[in-house]
Amino acid sequence: MSGLALNNVTKEFGTFTAVNNVDLTVPHGTFVCMLGPSGCGKTTLLRMIAGLDLPTGGAIRLDGDDITRVPTHKRNLGMVFQSLALFPHLTVGENIAYPLRIRSAPKEDQKKRVDELLSMIHLSGYADRPVSKLSGGQRQRVAIARALSISPKLFLLDEPLSALDAKLREAMQVELRQLQQKLGITTIVVTHDQREAMTMADTVVVMNRGEIRQAASPIEIYRRPADTFVADFIGSTNLLEAEADSAGRVTVLGQPVAGISLGPNISKATLSVRPEDVHLTAPGDGALSGTVTFVRDLGGTIETFVDVAGRQIIAVSTPRARPDVSVGQPVGVVLLPDVCVVLAK
Repeated sequence: MSGLALNNVTKEFGTFTAVNNVDLTVPHGTFVCMLGPSGCGKTTLLRMIAGLDLPTGGAIRLDGDDITRVPTHKRNLGMVFQSLALFPHLTVGENIAYPLRIRSAPKEDQKKRVDELLSMIHLSGYADRPVSKLSGGQRQRVAIARALSISPKLFLLDEPLSALDAKLREAMQVELRQLQQKLGITTIVVTHDQREAMTMADTVVVMNRGEIRQAASPIEIYRRPADTFVADFIGSTNLLEAEADSAGRVTVLGQPVAGISLGPNISKATLSVRPEDVHLTAPGDGALSGTVTFVRDLGGTIETFVDVAGRQIIAVSTPRARPDVSVGQPVGVVLLPDVCVVLAK
């Protein structure tokens, strides 16, 4: 099979299980972002894929070959660490050529590959420049080019953009994604940045406590989260308790709502409703009754906080669609059935 496959991969440190029976298939040419809170096991999983840590159990296969216990230097992969780990005493060109040099590649081939990669990362003419004279974004590009110099089967990155400022980080996200698409290389990035994952990935893998909670496209993760953890971790959402009686009539936060079904044989559930899908109206008309407690103007968006039966619901709108409300005003909160994701308890 072309691509990467993890089968029941487990990693234990003494009595602590860092990664627990993970199954994951990454087709060739896919860009995957592994996302989760600190300590969820994403970096440990990446290190096992790289061969830096051995699994306690399970198997790792690349293009059908079992590489579980193959040494790192024989796995034909490129890796960029958070620290970048560039050699400060070498020039840009020497850093990029280093993996080729230790493999005894002919010098003319080294120079050709360096020139090719420098052009690809928009640093043509920088081969003789010391890395100490580069900006943060330029050093990032050089680290990426060095990892790609051997044309690896697999490209791994561990929080590669976390040290950059916000504006440069967003620019590098786009550049990295475009480079991956151009090369068609299977790429796995560990990140804690949700926006980064949503921007770059074909598949987002959400992890918690050593397990994969959901692996799907960014839009599927956002619009159809598998459980309350994924819904709450990815972006902002309103998690609301709902109950259905024997006739299927639904109440949300103790108030009746029309049009929403929890599904067959479900009497209690949690609804996930994204703030941009919450609509405010006049009290009544089948809406939840609440009171505005805070309004936050962020320039591009307006956030309205509403207290409903002691629970806070956030509604987000654009300035053009800003609701005409003020703090202390009674409002109705409309939950449209097609945007309410039912998460069974």
